[in-house]
Amino acid sequence: MLVIVAPGQGAQVPGFLEPWLESPGITERFERWSEVTQLDLKRYGTTAEAEEIRDTSVAQPLLVGAGLAATIALFGDLADAPASVDAVAGHSVGEFTAAGIAGVLTPEEAMTLVAERGRGMAEASASIATGMAAVLGGDREEVLAALDSHGLTAANDNGSGQFVAAGTQEQLAALTENPPARARLRPLSVAGAFHTHHMAPAMEQVRAVAETVTPADPRTRLLSNRDGAVVTSGHEYLDRLVAQISSPVRWDACTQTLADLGVTALIELPPAGTLVGLAKRALRGVELLAVKSPEDLDRARELVKEHSAGSPLPPEGRA
Repeated sequence: MLVIVAPGQGAQVPGFLEPWLESPGITERFERWSEVTQLDLKRYGTTAEAEEIRDTSVAQPLLVGAGLAATIALFGDLADAPASVDAVAGHSVGEFTAAGIAGVLTPEEAMTLVAERGRGMAEASASIATGMAAVLGGDREEVLAALDSHGLTAANDNGSGQFVAAGTQEQLAALTENPPARARLRPLSVAGAFHTHHMAPAMEQVRAVAETVTPADPRTRLLSNRDGAVVTSGHEYLDRLVAQISSPVRWDACTQTLADLGVTALIELPPAGTLVGLAKRALRGVELLAVKSPEDLDRARELVKEHSAGSPLPPEGRA
């Protein structure tokens, strides 16, 4: 059983898109998506410096575009992906990539919505000094209690003893001074407290655009960050995408669902590595591949051939 996963913000690195633009048709796709998002995505993905692509309004559409482009390069046509993928999931903004792969959103719809998400979250972050920090190790209940005592939100529960705390800079500083026992803190290079109540204005901004979209039902199993559930309604998934902007990411629940489904192989889309790293600890025995460049596509195709059981759902939907 094969799953494809898409990483979230923070995975991007300068120049990571460059080799993908050599794949047939990908440059043309990015020219179209640049028009849709009103961003020069080709430049941001090739020659832009790290600080430029750290910008939330840039990073989010860049990541989704890269994931969709790699999927097209892997399968030849995005419409062919669901028939060869048994499940798909995205971490945070990666859920928009997942929605495009599963056929819930067209690529242009996914890019339009994620561009609005990036702008809205950047604006919300600028209104108050907030941030995020990884909390590694420690007792789960003690970590959660410590975050709560400082007024912080566990914005990501990534499993394998990894949380992401989010809140104001003052709250994060207080946590740093008094961390949970046996836990290490690492500040994250993001602009705000994503997946918390601080992002409520962005959620409403994206909701207004989402109301103009008519989603299709998923054509393969599509997991939700809210609770790890397999969502079979396109309308419900779109609602969850919007609500997730100010709600915590339960990647631990998604991982548990994949284990329960009996996943035997996992392919992470570019810029890959983060989710494969988590899967090494949480999905032991599963064959893992981080697709970092087109050179990894041959191995990815082998995994699809060896592990895909074929889509469990009928082929209705849109490419």
